[in-house]
Amino acid sequence: MSIIVNAAFDGGNIRVVTIEGDRVDLEIVQDKDSDFYQWFSFRVAGAAGRTLTFRILNAGGSAYPFGWPGYKVRASTDRLAWRQTETRYADGVLEWQWTGDAPLVWFAYFAPYTMEMHEALVARIAQAPGIEHRELGQSLDGQAIDYFRIGTGPKQVWLYGRQHPGESMTEWWMEGALERLIDAADPVTADLLARATVHVVPNMNPDGTRRGHLRTNAVGVNLNREWHAPTPERSPEVLCVRNRMDETGVDVAIDVHGDEAIPANFLAGYEGIPSWTEEHGAKFYEFGRRLAAHTPEFQTEQGYEKSSAGNANLSMSTNQLAERFGAVSMTLEMPFKDHDPNADPEFGWSPDRSKQLAHAMLETLHAMLDQF
Repeated sequence: MSIIVNAAFDGGNIRVVTIEGDRVDLEIVQDKDSDFYQWFSFRVAGAAGRTLTFRILNAGGSAYPFGWPGYKVRASTDRLAWRQTETRYADGVLEWQWTGDAPLVWFAYFAPYTMEMHEALVARIAQAPGIEHRELGQSLDGQAIDYFRIGTGPKQVWLYGRQHPGESMTEWWMEGALERLIDAADPVTADLLARATVHVVPNMNPDGTRRGHLRTNAVGVNLNREWHAPTPERSPEVLCVRNRMDETGVDVAIDVHGDEAIPANFLAGYEGIPSWTEEHGAKFYEFGRRLAAHTPEFQTEQGYEKSSAGNANLSMSTNQLAERFGAVSMTLEMPFKDHDPNADPEFGWSPDRSKQLAHAMLETLHAMLDQF
């Protein structure tokens, strides 16, 4: 049986260069109107009973090639369990082998969260008691920007993710957060929602998600560089969300992302904004310390370099919201690799662990809500 590689599905991305015997040479397709690429997701038919070698030839030219060393491709035969497979990166080529008995196998940069999965999540959450759903606006491709309002308390908490569509762990995190927030029997979230109103946008970039992009929307725009001046022509996704934030105000904001290189979960803050004070920043640092003490799935030693005074990029949401609203604003970064301080050799960082981290962050938010 011949080998057939296919990425013509929701969130798929790969291009076949050549198939010679049991070797399959591939390339990742760039985001439309952009130089960014790194996300891949595809399936292989005809693999049963063979040992196949896959090579992504253009890995060295990807957006973050320093993310490949130590990375392991995710593989699945049922699209439910996504296991790590041994992967080698050398001379700009990402390579792995696959031996299996299943007639089909799927490979991806991380366990996918497709737009069909998003629609199912939205349908499920919207039916929960006490939940307000709105379509805040539409993407450039006409897809809905879905929004949930949960709770009645005075503190305004915003959770939003997937500005970068290839960071699929972010919507797994969102699923975990939403499931916890609608659990009426949970005393932690019940008290949280009595003292706070939580606003959730689980997917900021539906066009990039469906198109199989790494980082941009339908016209090649990085949404997390649009928060200072979003426009209907370039970034209606940001515009409609920021307009809603202007209506509600923001006390706490968590922007959920994935990081290609660092093998750990970490937070990035808003150092360097014009209105920065040590007192304001101390609240952000205390959240990180408490989260690290609360769960082994978080740490504070590894992370990004802090911006120097006055040099924060206000086009990024975390900085913009801290400056615009005085919010305790933070970017969560989860790994494409693994959270090495608490590693899992079989699955690496995974959908389930992303969901559990969301639970831990809501618990930490509940514990220190009065400080925000």
